[in-house]
Amino acid sequence: MRAYFAFEQLIPSGELKQFVFQLNDAAKIEEARRILASGNQLKAHVQGKVVPRPADYNPGWSFHLDPETIGFFEFQIEVCDANVAYVEEHLDEVGGAFLPNSFWCPWSSRLSKEVSC
Repeated sequence: MRAYFAFEQLIPSGELKQFVFQLNDAAKIEEARRILASGNQLKAHVQGKVVPRPADYNPGWSFHLDPETIGFFEFQIEVCDANVAYVEEHLDEVGGAFLPNSFWCPWSSRLSKEVSC
């Protein structure tokens, strides 16, 4: 089973950007659909491990999230928070002091929709 979802995040210029990710786990797919159906904004933030390669389903970005590591959160530690535009600009630094273990949890991300690819 495979499904695609998007989250949105404002970048520093004020533009709203979309980031598409893939889920392969039936339970996570159902969780994402429940979040969207309920309008629950508390646990609508997306987290996962950055893979520094583009994915066909996520146009416009040089990286994607490992589907096996994706989850949803309400609260998370500060060290994994970063804006999507900043991650794109500093992709070569991901995994070191910036986003240790390549784990990214953008606090201002909001699960926005299920998409077809």
